[in-house]
Amino acid sequence: MTSTPVPTVLQQPDIEYHPDEAKYRARSSRLLTENPDRVNVSLPDGFPSRVEGPIVWEGKDWTNEDQWVYRLNLNKPIGYVGRDTFPLPTLSVTLKGLAHELYSGRGFFVLRTLPIDSYSKADIAIVYAGISSHVGSARGKQDATGAVLSHIKDLSVSHAHEKGGIGNSAYTTDKQVFHTDVGDLIALMALQSAAEGGTSRISSGGRVYNELAATRPDIINTLSVPWPLDSFGGNPGYTRRPLLYHEDGHAIIQYSRRHFTGYLTQKRSTNIPPITEEQAEALDAVHFLAEEYALGLNFQKGDIQYINSMGLLHARDAFKDDAEHT
Repeated sequence: MTSTPVPTVLQQPDIEYHPDEAKYRARSSRLLTENPDRVNVSLPDGFPSRVEGPIVWEGKDWTNEDQWVYRLNLNKPIGYVGRDTFPLPTLSVTLKGLAHELYSGRGFFVLRTLPIDSYSKADIAIVYAGISSHVGSARGKQDATGAVLSHIKDLSVSHAHEKGGIGNSAYTTDKQVFHTDVGDLIALMALQSAAEGGTSRISSGGRVYNELAATRPDIINTLSVPWPLDSFGGNPGYTRRPLLYHEDGHAIIQYSRRHFTGYLTQKRSTNIPPITEEQAEALDAVHFLAEEYALGLNFQKGDIQYINSMGLLHARDAFKDDAEHT
């Protein structure tokens, strides 16, 4: 009698878009029990034992929003969009200094407040782009259509009929967990505040890195090797890259959780490699540490929030709209 070996079928771990702390703790405990020495590893080659600088902070370090809010006094005509064609003789000097804060300082600031009720939606876009051109020199593409401006609002009802449904929590009233966006700088303008909830939260990727490097270097190793990112029906069906990089003494976390867990009707593809239990643990570790060290911003109607997406993670609380706030 002969036997035929049955190949092991890899399965996706029990992990969802919304982090479950109980499952995270249980998974970590199980993995450490199975291999207690997994934490006794060196950091990957070239990765620093600790990163320093003003962009490495905890939410408790900031005690007053005057530390990051610059209050505008705008009374200027609208021009064309661009640093040269949208001149701001006085404000441009201030914006240059604030841009330096993005790259070489704490990594974020808020402009308060544009009188958006005084302008049409088209004019608001021009003012928004014009001011932002003094902060960053170029605008990045938001999607495959080449758009450089996108609107973040609840589309769960108005676009429920679209094929595949909504696969991004940004376009729902749901909580958006910690992640980064493509690009080095991100600008977000509030056309309206929520009736309830919707707090914008940011967290220092360097602070998250330092904690993991000191206590769980194995997770640093896990984050620094290629992961399978779901293309959700794209071609190819998935790509591979690390979630953690280092450059000139900086730790750079770049990821969006939904590419590994799916979201709502946009389930993770079954015909691509699953993530591992160790990768599932790493996803939760980054999220819960970011949550622990986060700062909630009092994002008001007319505010523009700028953050360094190479150094900070960001999230948004769930919210509710009403007839006036939508």
